[in-house]
Amino acid sequence: HVQLVESGGGPVQAGGSLRLTCAASLYTASSTCMAWFRQAPGKEREGVAAIYTGIGTYYADSVTGRFTISQDNAKNTVAPQMNSLKPEDTAMYYCAAGTIYDGRWYAGYKYAYWGQGTQVTV
Repeated sequence: HVQLVESGGGPVQAGGSLRLTCAASLYTASSTCMAWFRQAPGKEREGVAAIYTGIGTYYADSVTGRFTISQDNAKNTVAPQMNSLKPEDTAMYYCAAGTIYDGRWYAGYKYAYWGQGTQVTV
């Protein structure tokens, strides 16, 4: 059973930066994709960024150019660096891991494992 723990959230001024971290309790070799989602009050959950191990990274249009996601396989962590934050980035951010072989990284139902979330307030 894979446990995901997020950290790094908090309040930040508009234009500022935050770096979130997702730590996996077990080696996620079977998880081909790790991603971050967010959900603001009254809004649907949306995919923010994803990294397919050994393949590449993907971003939502709303964060392209501002967010960068990276993975450290030795530490079993995935970390999005979030720059130029905007008030509309305010949300609970969740880490997710799943075995995904198509390009639909933004489909939340494809992920088997989820973290508890970390709040980002801009």
